[in-house]
Amino acid sequence: MNPGTAIFDPDGFLIDPAMWSESLAGQVALNDGLGQLNQEQLTLLHTLRRAYARHGSVTALSHVCHLAGHSADCMQHLFPGAREAWRIAGLPNPGEEAKAYL
Repeated sequence: MNPGTAIFDPDGFLIDPAMWSESLAGQVALNDGLGQLNQEQLTLLHTLRRAYARHGSVTALSHVCHLAGHSADCMQHLFPGAREAWRIAGLPNPGEEAKAYL
């Protein structure tokens, strides 16, 4: 599956977060040229998803890193950007204002 299919919105965000799986995340990462996801990245994606489920919005990414047991700047070391991590985690489009903070 790639961001051009109907399960993704025009910006490449998963429309229904319940459809997410590690396999789908791996496909998105490969399609984005990031290569295969490692365990550290998968742990962060699961933590990001739990934080979203708890709060229903973008959570401070440094806090998500802390919850995953990493340093506050882990996002920039594990993904090209927070927006990509959000997309690969299968979270819905956060809207234009929130995307500016990702």
